[in-house]
Amino acid sequence: MSQLQPPLVETDADLSALNTLRLPARAQRLARPATLDALEQVLAERDPAEPLQVIGEGSNLVINDDLPGITLCPAMDGMARVKEDAQFVWVAAGAGVHWDDLVAWTVEQGWQGLENLSLIPGTAGAAPFQNIGAYGVELSQVLEQVTVMEVATGRVTHFAAEDCEFAYRDSRFKSRDRGRYVITGIELRLNKVPACNVSYGPLKELFGHLPAGDVLPAAVRERVIAVRQSKLPDPAVLANAGSFFKNPVVSIDKAGQLKKSFPGLVGYEQPEGIKLAAGWLIEQAGWKGRRLGPVGMHSEQALVLVNHGGATSEDVLALASAVRRDVWERFGVSLEQEPILLP
Repeated sequence: MSQLQPPLVETDADLSALNTLRLPARAQRLARPATLDALEQVLAERDPAEPLQVIGEGSNLVINDDLPGITLCPAMDGMARVKEDAQFVWVAAGAGVHWDDLVAWTVEQGWQGLENLSLIPGTAGAAPFQNIGAYGVELSQVLEQVTVMEVATGRVTHFAAEDCEFAYRDSRFKSRDRGRYVITGIELRLNKVPACNVSYGPLKELFGHLPAGDVLPAAVRERVIAVRQSKLPDPAVLANAGSFFKNPVVSIDKAGQLKKSFPGLVGYEQPEGIKLAAGWLIEQAGWKGRRLGPVGMHSEQALVLVNHGGATSEDVLALASAVRRDVWERFGVSLEQEPILLP
């Protein structure tokens, strides 16, 4: 088998532009395979003992140090309609497709299902890794299957949505099978006749009074983008990794106790309990807009940790630790970090 040639594999590669927190880090080796054959070659030529990391656009990462071994950044491109019937259309996208480009394309076709997930940074391949979600919709609701390549064998296989073990910001690819597979593409099933989910507050305010048939995906996408831009900083302008903590789920009894002490508590019923708004907890703990050195919690959305410039991973983790401590001391609620820590 022939040796890989640059630019497919770089040595001592700068990763500061491949993580949206813009933390300084380097990869011992960085590969950006754009085809299944190229990915198979990278994996075949890798020493099985060599460390392996897989990243997308780095929008959900805290890179804590230089990455040893090989770092894969799947670059499979392309979006296409696979099939359709009277009710649904199935579309496929390569792992390297920018997520919002996929959303924009499907909405332009009039297909419904992704509009609530507009403007989420990252790639299509990263989306099922953590089951992205926003404004009342999760990827698992529209995902048909995930295509992967097994690291050990190079074998390509497909996982139906029900086999992906999706949970809140979680999947088998992030938990028990992390490192076993590389996601190479996804297939989605979207509605040809719109049935938009406008149950979330800002969407319900604008569309709640309208008949369901009058609410179009393009209008919902426009509203979602406006809401996100009003609250969330653009990573290209102010470095951040989006929501830094998961919304914690507590028991009904715990939520009731908290509600007595904190009448303004924001929470939503879930099958497993009450999901609390982590941003509200952080704001009440005094961290909204507050800085600790070069990092801070955003002034418009307390859930977003931002790098004002020159931050290191130590700065980020110190701030996260301080926020968790203060929320725990005030509410007795533990916050879990959402971005993946590498290595």
